[in-house]
Amino acid sequence: MKWTLDLQFFSQEKTEEATPKKRRDTRQKGQVPKSNDVNTAVILFLVFALFYMYGGTIFNHLQALMTHTYIEYMQWEITTASVPAMLQEITIQSVIIILPVMLVAMVAGVAASLTQVGFLFTGEPVKMKLEKINPLSGIKRIFSARALVELAKALLKITLVGGVVFTILWLALDRLLFLSQKDVGDGFMEIARLTGLMGIIGSLLLLVLSLPDYIYQKHDHEKQIRMSKHDVKQEMKNMEGDPLIRGKRKQKQQELAMGRMMEEVPKADVVITNPTHFAVALRYEEGAMGAPKVIAKGADHLARRIKEKAGEHAIPMVENKPLARALYAQSEIDDEISEDLFKAVAEVLAYVYRLKRKNG
Repeated sequence: MKWTLDLQFFSQEKTEEATPKKRRDTRQKGQVPKSNDVNTAVILFLVFALFYMYGGTIFNHLQALMTHTYIEYMQWEITTASVPAMLQEITIQSVIIILPVMLVAMVAGVAASLTQVGFLFTGEPVKMKLEKINPLSGIKRIFSARALVELAKALLKITLVGGVVFTILWLALDRLLFLSQKDVGDGFMEIARLTGLMGIIGSLLLLVLSLPDYIYQKHDHEKQIRMSKHDVKQEMKNMEGDPLIRGKRKQKQQELAMGRMMEEVPKADVVITNPTHFAVALRYEEGAMGAPKVIAKGADHLARRIKEKAGEHAIPMVENKPLARALYAQSEIDDEISEDLFKAVAEVLAYVYRLKRKNG
């Protein structure tokens, strides 16, 4: 029994590292390695640190607001003017209390994202796509390996953070039992300190747990953007063009350049030959050029064509093997000849000019 195997199957396996272009394209689409746990941990840590350090200030503002509300506003007569004024003052005081917390949370979230991703602005992730609401795709995501990893992470975080919170409450149990014997201010400060302590320690624990998650997200992202050998070849072809088309384009450019060069041969003053291997056409206009200029050059077949063109237009041809080789090697089209060849070329041009005068 014979078995047939399609070798293209192996070329489709994504075994190659993503190219720089693929990385740029995926980044523009918003597909970047990022751990949301890092953002959550940083935000929680800074917010609870703010509560822990400035809990007394927040309590004073809340106490002043409540006192003013029950002492001052209770005596106001309810009118169309007093109610808006009351709401305005309460809103302003509430903003003063809440705004620092919101600013700290916003700055923490932005800083955590910039640390992981850098500056990136794209609208691709919020675009409406039908596959996002496809039930089959949703089911695949629910029962995927990624979903199992997320479930394991969630259970681990709940267990560890729950254990930390229980430990702190257990150690502070005696103080909590005596809260009923304290006034409202002292009781509030005691609860605030415990809440801040649980939040800070819990967020630090989350931050430690988020580091392996970030490493995993980065590894998973690299795995997702891998390319097959066919993808790499196709990308190179798209960037540089098809080799066949590129070769034809280059050939066409060479043909056009050769055609323009052959059109310049009738304007030459002289063609210096090897005599069979090289041919260099020179032109010199006194006053307009600082030195003679090479307007055409070629070897073998092209040299023969230059000589044929020069013969058709009665352009003088001078055989000088060393000079022809030197001009071909040292000069490019439309370049003036090098200084070390001035004397040899001048002798040739003088001979040609004498020939022209002699022939009338």
